Amino acid sequence: MRFSWTGLILAPLAVPVIFSALLSSLGGAHPVLGFLILLIPGCIVSYGSTMFLFLPCLFLLSLWRPLTGLKVCLLGLVLGGAVLIPLTVMAWKSSGADSGPPTESFFAFVVRWTEDPLTAVFPLAGLITAGLYWWLGTRQGSRSIPAQATPDEYSNS
Repeated sequence: MRFSWTGLILAPLAVPVIFSALLSSLGGAHPVLGFLILLIPGCIVSYGSTMFLFLPCLFLLSLWRPLTGLKVCLLGLVLGGAVLIPLTVMAWKSSGADSGPPTESFFAFVVRWTEDPLTAVFPLAGLITAGLYWWLGTRQGSRSIPAQATPDEYSNS
């Protein structure tokens, strides 16, 4: 699979836009402000994990095995779950009183944290981003570059 600038620009943007739109439409006095407040950190996590985690792992996987859409999507699913680990550690370290040191053990925090249904968003976001990157990188453009003309074709003009 070739590197795709279109995939790099558009694929990580899809999930934060959808998620921000859904959550900001639930209500509130300023839905546009809520959309932007949710979109900015979502894009930071999405673009960061795509550029510094997904693309290097995709390159290494391509050296080892031929890539298929299924393999790329499974890689995105696994890496989406892996992104949850540092975010959980960061949330645990700031879970104490006044964002201070944690008051509970990390294991107890992880058990409580994984019960939240929004934790499923991370692997799902990785799957969607990887699938979209694969689709954008492998689709054929609407315009194609014609093959080089032969000398006979020049004489017919």
